[in-house]
Order: sequence, then structure tokens, then C-alpha cells
Amino acid sequence: MKLFNSLISRIILLNALLLILGVGSFAVYHLQRERDQLIEVSRQNAQLLLNTIESSIFHSMCVGSSANVQAILEKVSASPELVGVQIFSPDGIISHSSHAEDLGKKISQHSYELYLQQRKEDVYETADGTPVISLLQPIEADKRCVECHGADGKVIGILNLDFSLASMYDQLNKTSRNFIVSTLINLLILTLGIALILSRLLRKPLQQIARGMRRVEAGDLSVRMPARVPDEVGQLMHGFNSMVSTLEQTQAELQQCHYQQMERAERLASVGEMAAGLAHEIKNPLAGIGGAIDVLADDYAADDPRREVMSQIQKQVKRLNKTVTDLLYFGKPGEPEFTYVDINRLIKQTQLFASQHPEAKNIDWVEELTPDLPLVWGDPKQLQQVLLNIMINGLQAMRDGGALTVQTDHVCHDGRDWIRIAVRDTGPGIAEDQVENIFTPFYTSKTEGTGLGLPICRQLLHGNGGTMWVESEIGHGACFTLELPVAEPQEGALMLNGTKLPEGNKGKS
Repeated sequence: MKLFNSLISRIILLNALLLILGVGSFAVYHLQRERDQLIEVSRQNAQLLLNTIESSIFHSMCVGSSANVQAILEKVSASPELVGVQIFSPDGIISHSSHAEDLGKKISQHSYELYLQQRKEDVYETADGTPVISLLQPIEADKRCVECHGADGKVIGILNLDFSLASMYDQLNKTSRNFIVSTLINLLILTLGIALILSRLLRKPLQQIARGMRRVEAGDLSVRMPARVPDEVGQLMHGFNSMVSTLEQTQAELQQCHYQQMERAERLASVGEMAAGLAHEIKNPLAGIGGAIDVLADDYAADDPRREVMSQIQKQVKRLNKTVTDLLYFGKPGEPEFTYVDINRLIKQTQLFASQHPEAKNIDWVEELTPDLPLVWGDPKQLQQVLLNIMINGLQAMRDGGALTVQTDHVCHDGRDWIRIAVRDTGPGIAEDQVENIFTPFYTSKTEGTGLGLPICRQLLHGNGGTMWVESEIGHGACFTLELPVAEPQEGALMLNGTKLPEGNKGKS
């Protein structure tokens, strides 16, 4: 069956079948036409012989020489194509015959039925299988025969001639054999020629392309097809070369991008380690400075202008302390403490904290929480930190008021279940060029802040097995979407915020 797996083999086989069908149809038509022509020639020869015999015996019968008629019939029977000649009466009795032993006998049933059917010729096989053409010619009395045979036009006998077609069929068979042999030789030559042409024009180029594809699959992008005639195969080779060149260029670009990302990751790692070290070095002195400022502020009266200066210093110390804390957390985030988490309950708790924020005034809170959500397996403190940061960002984006909508849903993709959280604000939105950078460390569009809030959120979410992305359009607000995997059943006691879950909740995990 491997032969039929080759395209060239199938093309050659189909071409051979089409040639056999076409040439065979022509051969059948040609042989049938040849047979009809040979039978027609034989019929004409037999008819000519019949007319000659009829003229000869008619003259002899007119002079009353029956013996001469018999001699004529016996003489013409010497022809190898002539099977027999008889003259029989309308009642079927042979009166004259080329074979003397047939005299007085009944004519053959076939010839007599042919006479009764008023047919003058037919082709049939004799008892020994010889194909013959049988011709009948009624002999009618004319005015010269009235004296002996009665009324003019009366049938006084029927001349029957059986002419052999054996030599004609032998010639036809010989012609057929010669035609079939020559046809098979021509078919073989044509098939071999087609196979050679296809092998030259298709098989070798296609095998060359297949070898090139295997080399490309193995990682060798330097392979190229040689230039050739710009036919369909040449265009295929040119397309192959273009494809490999594009792959080679893309691979080089990907490698360059990979090297750049590796360098950037190394720089970020170095920055993270440096930030963690600086944070440790700065955090303790800042705490001492803050405590000293508090003590100094208590020494001034409430209406003393220096107390206001101390208050401003204290605010800046707190701002620096937050920056240092973010740096420390980004550089060395804490390991999550996993437990079962009810996301709807966690959102409500987080909204309670966010609503106390100074920028939560004139904000409408909209909850679209899907009930009976399955639990997730994560760190509730870290997840709450992520939700709180995103909510506060939304509040800060709506300084003139608006609506903050929080939605939850249960979705399925990538072969598992997820809890999806969407936090949507009605602020001015985020520009497209900023959307690509908001998760980049130290990038911020605000006048205040370190640009580490959202990167820390994404880092915490990844640590809990989740993902995060943002969609925004200028003038239509922004939507931050979080997805967390649904918890799978765990062995032993199931705990939610320190409380053992009832058996009914295990199915939701």
C-alpha cells in the first residue's frame, strides 16, 4: 500500500487507467467497425457468387438440362469459402445440391425458416461451429418457363448459398491480436514516458522540498531551494524560500527580544534586591524620624505655626515610609498562606474598607455578585490587598464622582473552572499607550506614587494562581479583570478563615 501513498504513483496509475479506457474504447469501436466492413465484403462476394450461379443454372434449366445444373453446383462447391449450394422446392425438398448426397432430402431447418420469413440473408453458425452467411434467392418462372412450369412469376425453386465467414473471422482475430499487442506496447511506452516526465518535473523537486521541510523542522533555517523554471513547482520552491527566510528573520528577532527581556529581568532583579536593601536601611531611620517629629510636635501649642510645619514633615515621612514599604514588598513579597476563600464575602469586606477612603465621596457602589460561587484556594490577605488597591485606583480616577461596579462570575476555560472578578469605574479611562505600561514597575501617570501598586497586585495574583488584565477606552472608564482558579478538594479538614467547612461546601470546591 506504500505505492498509493505516493502522489506521483497515483498520478501515473490514473493516467494509465485513462489511457486504457480511451484506447480500449477506440479499439472496441475500431474492431467492431472492421468486423462490420469484413462481413459486408463477404456478403457482397457471396451475393456476386449467388448471382453468377443463378445466371448459369437459369440458362441450363431453360434448355431442360437438369444434369448440367447439378454439374454447375458441384463445380462451384470447389471454392473453399463456399459451404454449400442447394436448390429446393417451396415445400423444402432439395432438388439440386453441390453435395450429391443431399438430393431428395429436406433443406436445413434454418434455411427453410428463413424462406418462410421471406428473408433473403442471415448470419449463423453451423453444427460444427463454422460461421456462415446464408443467402436465399427465389427462382421465378418467366415467359420462357411457362410451357414447363405454368404461370409467369411462379416460384419454381429457391437457390440457397451458404458462404463461410471462417477466413474472415480468422483475419479479424489476427487483426485484433495485432491491434491489442500494439496498443499494449503503446500504453507501456506512454506510461513509462509519463512516469519519467513526472519523476523529472515533479517527483524530484517535491522530494527536495520534503527534505528541506524536514531540515527546517529539525531547526536548520539555512536551507534554500535552488532556482528553477518559474512554473507551479518553481513558485512553490520560491514560496518555501520566502517562508524560511521569514522564519529565520523572526527567529532572530525573537532571540534578540529574548535577550533583551533576559537583560531587563536581570536588571529588575538587581533593582529589586537593591530596593529591598535600601528599604531595610531607610525604614528604621524613618520610623525614628517620625517618632521624633511626633514628640517635637507635642511641645508646640495648637496655634503655633511650627506645629503645622511638623505636621507637613510627618506627612512626608509617612509618604516615604509607604514608598519604602512598597519597594520592600516588591523586592521580597511574602509567601501566600493558602486557605479556602469566599470571594463574594471578601469583596464585601474590602468594599467596607474602601468606602472609608477620603476619595470615596460621591461614589455609587454597584454590586453584581453571582450567588453560591465555588470557593477559591488562596491567601485572603493578599487577595484583599489586590482588590483594595484596584478599588482605590478606581476611586482616584473618579474625583468628580461616578460609579464603581464590582461583578463576579463562574467561568470555564482551559479545561478548568475559574472565578472572574471585574472592577469597573466610570472615570476618564486610560490611554492605549498607557494600558501597555501600567503593569511595568515604577511606571506611573500620577504626580504621586511609586508605580509599584499594580505590579505588586499582579505579582500577588500570580502567586495565588490567578491572572489579571485591564480593558479601557478614553472617556468610558476602565475595567480591571481578575481570574482565580476554583479550589479543588483537599484531604483532611477544610478551613475557611479558621472555621471548618461543613460537608455541603466541599462540593463547591
